[in-house]
Amino acid sequence: MVSFVTGAYILAALLFILALAGLSKHETARRGNAFGMAGMALAVVATLLLVLDYLTDDLIVDKTPIVVGLVIILVAGTVGAVIGIRLARGVEMTGMPELIAMMHSFVGLAAVLVGYNTFIEVASAHSNVGLESDAVHNAEVFIGVFIGAVTFTGSIVANLKLSARMRSAPIALPGRHLLNLGILVVSAVLLVWFMLTDGWVGMAPLAVMTVLALVLGFHLVAAIGGGDMPVVVSMLNSYSGWAAAAAGFMLGNDLLIITGALVGSSGAILSYIMCKAMNRSFVSVIAGGFGSDGAVSGEARDYGEHREIQADDVADLLAHASSVVITPGYGMAVAQAQYPVAEMTKKLRDKGVDVRFGIHPVAGRLPGHMNVLLAEARVPYDIVLEMDEVNDDFPDTDVVLVIGANDTVNPAALEEPGSPIAGMPVLEVWNAREVIVFKRSMATGYAGVQNPLFFKDNTQMLFGDAKDKVNEIVAALG
Repeated sequence: MVSFVTGAYILAALLFILALAGLSKHETARRGNAFGMAGMALAVVATLLLVLDYLTDDLIVDKTPIVVGLVIILVAGTVGAVIGIRLARGVEMTGMPELIAMMHSFVGLAAVLVGYNTFIEVASAHSNVGLESDAVHNAEVFIGVFIGAVTFTGSIVANLKLSARMRSAPIALPGRHLLNLGILVVSAVLLVWFMLTDGWVGMAPLAVMTVLALVLGFHLVAAIGGGDMPVVVSMLNSYSGWAAAAAGFMLGNDLLIITGALVGSSGAILSYIMCKAMNRSFVSVIAGGFGSDGAVSGEARDYGEHREIQADDVADLLAHASSVVITPGYGMAVAQAQYPVAEMTKKLRDKGVDVRFGIHPVAGRLPGHMNVLLAEARVPYDIVLEMDEVNDDFPDTDVVLVIGANDTVNPAALEEPGSPIAGMPVLEVWNAREVIVFKRSMATGYAGVQNPLFFKDNTQMLFGDAKDKVNEIVAALG
């Protein structure tokens, strides 16, 4: 049975790798998800079979703990499955970022609980039979609990910020970088102490470190502004992977180590790519905004008057255009406008209009947020392009529709050195002949800065709910 389980774990690990490979492209994303689900199902079944094998082992006299453990696993798994299915079926796409952040917190909490359970098990053995602690194993426990605690509170803060239950602006405490550094130094000292202890004495450094790590996780994410939250979600995804890997080391589970390493490394790579897309320092973000005072800079400027347009006039513009680019943002997700946008796209393409989508790497509040929405509405994959693929085409584009996007199309990133988003690569939609911006009001974007695009001579504002306005355009197109 052990050989079978080992083989199943290897196969599950291969399926997880295939899942990551599949998720790298629109066309294979569904297959990638299927690989991931199959790998996880295989891993769960193999683990249950291993537990059942222990029940048939004649060398184990008292099998009561195994039976109790199996019952707990089955009950917890059933309850978790019911909750997970209900959440997955009920959550809107606009709520996915905060849901994922909360899921990360569960992984972090699990790593903390596994660490304490492992410590208690070893400490009890030391007290009962005089078993000496292994310094390397102690280090695994300590590091696993540390990463898990940071992930737990950091993910909770991310959830609160994304769900608007906590202000998105950075919380900058005096000397916050020294505070973070101090926590790391003290934790390193506690690690040495913990590695050199035996039995229950180690509870003191472990408990103190846990409190410090919880504070560090809260402070790191609280000090990061709302505009950087997509990167934070990706970063916490990486942390949750490393926490899972640490739990794997503590439990001696190879599959958990492999899975955690895959999630941790892929999340770190994605965070780095997103930081480049936002012109943010990767080290700065993971260090809680290191090098920034957390204040919103940039001068308040009078950009002039904006112009308004009605849906019928937009439909007329689109009907006479030869090329159209649609740049969606979080506002499209809030309005659930992806389906009428897909219908509008189909009508325009049937009329011979070249319609494409330009997706900024951090559009929405989750990596790939817009891509998933458009795929959900069955927009063809081949017309959904990344920022770098479409930016050079704007000068030859007749009409650009900015639907719910703001910071990702803000020319201040390139034109105003003092802006909080200065240097951030953006979709240069203002280079098109006509720009139509769908917004509910003239309010600023998530980064809290005004967008001079709204006041340019070739820009017109279409105010109202994006879904309603797109439906009006679809009706006018006939």
